[in-house]
Amino acid sequence: MRRTTTISALAGLATLLLSGTALAAPVTVWIMGDSSANFDALVAPFETETGIDVETVAIPWDAVDEKLTTSVASGQGPDVVQIGLSKLRTFADAGALLPLNDLVAGYPGLAPENFADGVAGDATAVAGQIVSVPWISDTRVLFYRKDILEAAGFANPPATWDELRAMAKTLTARGDGQYGYYIPQWDSPLPVVMTWDNGGDIVNADGNVDFTSPGFAAAVDLYTGLHADGSVPKNGDFDQTQGFISGIAPMLVSGPYLAKAIAGAAPELDGKWGITTLPKGSASGTSLFAGSNMGVFATTDAPDESLKLLEFLSKPETQVEWFKLNGELPSVKAALADPALADDPLVTVYAAQLADAKVLPMVSNWDGGVGSELLKALNSIVLTGADRATALANLAAATAGESIN
Repeated sequence: MRRTTTISALAGLATLLLSGTALAAPVTVWIMGDSSANFDALVAPFETETGIDVETVAIPWDAVDEKLTTSVASGQGPDVVQIGLSKLRTFADAGALLPLNDLVAGYPGLAPENFADGVAGDATAVAGQIVSVPWISDTRVLFYRKDILEAAGFANPPATWDELRAMAKTLTARGDGQYGYYIPQWDSPLPVVMTWDNGGDIVNADGNVDFTSPGFAAAVDLYTGLHADGSVPKNGDFDQTQGFISGIAPMLVSGPYLAKAIAGAAPELDGKWGITTLPKGSASGTSLFAGSNMGVFATTDAPDESLKLLEFLSKPETQVEWFKLNGELPSVKAALADPALADDPLVTVYAAQLADAKVLPMVSNWDGGVGSELLKALNSIVLTGADRATALANLAAATAGESIN
């Protein structure tokens, strides 16, 4: 999908033509998911100010790998690309991203110190080379239906994963077709988070993927136990937003975008639901630091224009506007401190969780490799009754040799 140039952008171009100024190169941006219309609205002032036409192309999340492969092979990629953090290493290893170490110095708005703690560094670089800049901060928190929990005798959300499992079992007893919790069958970071919270990791001291830690074993106990209790739906097409709104699944872990979806779809639930930081395991309540970055494609013909756009996207006022348009958290410190966010009680919880969040291990092709094998193993246990020891042995064999090095 390509956007048409707005009237305001045309006016800006006309002004440049009349003044004899050379026209800037257009910039094509790949935006993931279905938020391209909001992105068009966001960058309209940039187009007017600079005369740079921004052409937005919406890429479905499930088509990212195919588009990456095709664009790298053909050399016909975008100028700017949105990159989910789980795919950053994949893009970098494919040679798709322009190294930025020597370029960002000319754009003070892209300086690492402008971004929230934990957002830059390991979340923007691969093997010490900066290949992206922060765009969206995202962390997972616990969503819960206050009204449903209170009706079941729970005055507060669960503080620990053990409490969550027990509460989920009670909530499931409300009747047929009712559950206490929801585990997306596509959510590979969730068992990793459960591992962190139980004091483990899935990468050993040598940087190799390793699913043998006691913390991972505890995560498997929790993940499979929730299913064994009958506390989570087993249908793969379960809609978490509608399931939460209807009350079928009154607790789940998700990102800030879900809050906007709930508020928009069910305003009648205002005051009847809330969010809180993740339950704690035996060690912590660490969550996932996710979100996405923006990178400049290695084959771009417009590197300067692309970096100007990235600097515009990093302005605090732009980031606050994106939060209003799309419900996604800023990555810039000044934007997170803006009253539009700082006075929002939901954002207070997000900020608290961001202070205890980690990035997925930076292995190549997480979604199609380690993450896929992890889900394959766990889902085979809980959905088809596969033997646990065999499934985990197959997982170890399938991921042997994977490394963050």
